[in-house]
Amino acid sequence: MRRTWEQVKDLWHRARERWWVRQVMDVALVGLVFVAVMAWQTRHLPTGAPAPDFTLRTLSGSRVRLSELQGKPVVLAFWAPWCGVCEAESSTLSALQGLVGGSAHVLSVAVAYEDEEDVRRFTREHAVDYPVLLGSEELRRAYGVEQFPTTFFVSPEGRLERAAVGYTTRLGLLWRMWL
Repeated sequence: MRRTWEQVKDLWHRARERWWVRQVMDVALVGLVFVAVMAWQTRHLPTGAPAPDFTLRTLSGSRVRLSELQGKPVVLAFWAPWCGVCEAESSTLSALQGLVGGSAHVLSVAVAYEDEEDVRRFTREHAVDYPVLLGSEELRRAYGVEQFPTTFFVSPEGRLERAAVGYTTRLGLLWRMWL
């Protein structure tokens, strides 16, 4: 047994002398850390369960009921107008809206705001072109949202499939939506 372990160690040391092996190992390690942090951040979110239904008013005054959107995937982003990371992710959600067109719903839910004018100001300053729903503290709690932004990916059948906390790139949003 000792001899086999020594052979494996020797093989490993020789492999690490190649630059591409070191690069692959470094990328794998960074990826592993990234996945571990994502899993830790979303550990208390209610994924795998039916999405809590709601009926919310949009900034334009219409009403949106989540259960009426079944049949297409829904990207549901919870955010706050004072959140700097939410500002950065706003253009990403807009780009996602343009990429998916009518094949999915991209919605954002403003929570943790002082008054509606704060939300309106945010949408004007960041040229928001996707629906903005006015959420409540009760809805935030129903979804277990503690940090902003928190994005949920709802299946066409109305189940919370995945979640992401913090900034997510376009590719990350697309990947999670169609995974």
